Amino acid sequence: MNIHEYQAKQLLKGFGAPVAEGVAIMSVDEAEGAAKSLPGPLYVVKSQIHAGGRGKGKFKELGPDAKGGVRLAKSVEEAVAHSRDMLGNTLVTKQTGDAGKQVNRLYIEDGADIDRELYLSILVDRTVGQVAFVVSTEGGMDIEAVAEETPEKIITVAIDPDAGVTADDVAKLNAALKLDGDAAEDGKTLFPALYKAFVEKDMSLLEVNPLIVMENGRLRVLDAKVSFDGNALFRHDDIKALRDETEEDAKEIEASKWDLAYVALDGNIGCMVNGAGLAMATMDIIKLYGKEPANFCDVGGGASKEKVAAAFKIITADPRVEGILVNIFGGIMKCDVIAEGVVAAVKEVGLKVPLVVRLEGTNVELGKKILNESGLAITAADDLDDAAKKIVAAIEG
Repeated sequence: MNIHEYQAKQLLKGFGAPVAEGVAIMSVDEAEGAAKSLPGPLYVVKSQIHAGGRGKGKFKELGPDAKGGVRLAKSVEEAVAHSRDMLGNTLVTKQTGDAGKQVNRLYIEDGADIDRELYLSILVDRTVGQVAFVVSTEGGMDIEAVAEETPEKIITVAIDPDAGVTADDVAKLNAALKLDGDAAEDGKTLFPALYKAFVEKDMSLLEVNPLIVMENGRLRVLDAKVSFDGNALFRHDDIKALRDETEEDAKEIEASKWDLAYVALDGNIGCMVNGAGLAMATMDIIKLYGKEPANFCDVGGGASKEKVAAAFKIITADPRVEGILVNIFGGIMKCDVIAEGVVAAVKEVGLKVPLVVRLEGTNVELGKKILNESGLAITAADDLDDAAKKIVAAIEG
């Protein structure tokens, strides 16, 4: 689960991280009061969407010469003007795709005098099985570009989970970021605080880009991106309350209610599978035969008839879906349960696109019998290759 920048900063502030004063707003009418409540005289007006590259993004409605989604303002009046420009319009960045995202919230923040911009993130480093800091002196840039052009400027420091962030770890991070004086002293408290937030709140990513050294020599978290492990949200009601469903695909929201692993993609073939590995193989073979998957929909190993029916409805609700491929290997998941769920869903919502079903495993013959006797226009497949060929052929013609 992702949250907005202003929410991330408020959370990190609770762990002792240094952040600027700021106010989140959802209407232009709130902009003047928000700006006047801040010290000034420099303000930063930031679009709040779940995507990076906001500063370099462009608003669809404002033309190619308009400023991006993060703007400086040297007066309250200018902050209000920026707010009027941005709220309700569609911001397109590298991460949103051409469709962009509508800006429904802004964060008006007190400005900062920046001396240096640094990069810091915390993530789970699966190569060593530990949480690790990834830092660079090249802050404010896309870390992917830094990794490609100057990989030696990216330093990784893995943290021993038993010891936590030690004085030696802090020294390594200070050295990697070339911090000294007050900034190095701030690092002694900031790095452990960020690690504590990451672990206690079950984050999957904490990214500060940039982490700045101000002209007075102190550190400040200038931007913050935080993602949480969805599997751990059951123990964090405070985090669940921060969810902004307007930033999520409606189909993914519905899927989460049924505990389905669903990710919307850009293709035209809906995929219902059980197991991530089978999902990847299914999507790969669809691409092999010249088409693109419309989704990743994993019903899991022990789905009920009702859960399968819900998954089918979610897939058919996507207007881009021109065909559906159900590919199930029944182990814990029985093929007859899948068949019953598919039949029930088709009878409820109708079948307007070709449907190919490949079943294998526990109760496979019973599952095939249920499909064959359903009276529905369902095409059976013998194996994955056969299924992919059939669904592609059905769509083409």
